[in-house]
Amino acid sequence: NASSLFHSGSRSSKTFKPKKNIPEGSHQYELLKHAEATLGSGNLRMAVMLPEGEDLNEWVAVNTVDFFNQINMLYGTITDFCTEESCPVMSAGPKYEYHWADGTNIKKPIKCSAPKYIDYLMTWVQDQLDDETLFPSKIGVPFPKNFMSVAKTILKRLFRVYAHIYHQHFDPVIQLQEEAHLNTSFKHFIFFVQEFNLIDRRELAPLQELIEKLTSKDR
Repeated sequence: NASSLFHSGSRSSKTFKPKKNIPEGSHQYELLKHAEATLGSGNLRMAVMLPEGEDLNEWVAVNTVDFFNQINMLYGTITDFCTEESCPVMSAGPKYEYHWADGTNIKKPIKCSAPKYIDYLMTWVQDQLDDETLFPSKIGVPFPKNFMSVAKTILKRLFRVYAHIYHQHFDPVIQLQEEAHLNTSFKHFIFFVQEFNLIDRRELAPLQELIEKLTSKDR
């Protein structure tokens, strides 16, 4: 059957995007390992704090790559449920709908289905992460002046994937027993963006109640 054949060959097949690897032996790799170790302690507020003597840009870069990989994986588990038919628009509940624009290829926001939107979004993020002038992986190469604003845009957009999953696909998440994984990942994400004030409160509105629930226990 041609359509399923096409589907499996298209990029929206199971593996959603290749994982973005931080080069082993690099300082960023050490930072990632540090982040993983502190996460293991169970105290997320502590885990997101800037390690002493580290560069904020680098810390934000490493964590942004990590969140991209996590969301990529989480969304990958529910792609079967997120289709042109089930999600003709990219939404996070009835009140929030997102239209895609990246400012370069698509300047005027377009209305598109959730899988299409998320494909645009993740491809765009991946292009940013792969851009050595924005996300330098080599030691001593400085971050660009606009790094923080790029990182904020990336995180703001990644949040929308969480919001879509929570609002539109929470049932399959529960069926797949991914709920704890999703909650932990999202909680880590929220603590991180709160710690460095990276996403505007207005943008977080679609998941405000959940954010309050997840973070109130850890004041």
